[in-house]
Amino acid sequence: MKISYNLLKEFINVDLPVSDQLDALTSIGLEVEGSSIYESIPGSLEGIVVGKVLKCVKHQNADRLKVTEVDVGAKNTLQIICGAPNVKTGIKVPVALVGTKLYNEKNESFKILKSKIRGVISEGMICSEKELHLGESHEGIMILDEIHPVGIKCLDVFKIYNDILIEIGLTPNR
Repeated sequence: MKISYNLLKEFINVDLPVSDQLDALTSIGLEVEGSSIYESIPGSLEGIVVGKVLKCVKHQNADRLKVTEVDVGAKNTLQIICGAPNVKTGIKVPVALVGTKLYNEKNESFKILKSKIRGVISEGMICSEKELHLGESHEGIMILDEIHPVGIKCLDVFKIYNDILIEIGLTPNR
C-alpha cells in the first residue's frame, strides 16, 4: 500500500526527520518497504529564476538567433543566446542558470552549461513552457507577468507539488 507523506503529516504532527518517522512506522507494525520522491514537475524548477531581458540584438553569425542581456537579480547580467521568435527587450522570462538540470520528454536530465553558440558565449537558457513541463507551448519562450520580481525562484511563482510516497507492506492478517 502506498501512502502520501504530505497526507500523513496532516494527521500526525511530529517534528522529526523523515527517515526517523519511517522507522517509527516500522516499529509500530507498519513495515515500510520503501519510499520514493514524487514531483509534479521533474526537477521542481530548481535553478530556474525570473529574469528580465534588458537587451536583445540579432546574432552576428546566425539568422534566427538573438543575443540577449538578462538581469536575473545577480551582481552581473547574463548573456544568453536565444532562438525563440518572441524574445524581445523588456519582458520577464524563466531563466535556467548554468548548472541547472532540465528534463526532456523521456524524463532524462541534461545540465545547462556555459557554452559558445556560433562564436558567442551563452550563460544560461531562456525557457519555454514545454521545456519546464508547465504546458505544451513550444512556439517560443514563456513570458511571465510583470508582477514577479527579478531573481525570484520560479518554484515560488508556480504551484509545484512535491511529496514522498511511502510503500507499506501489509501482512495478510491485517
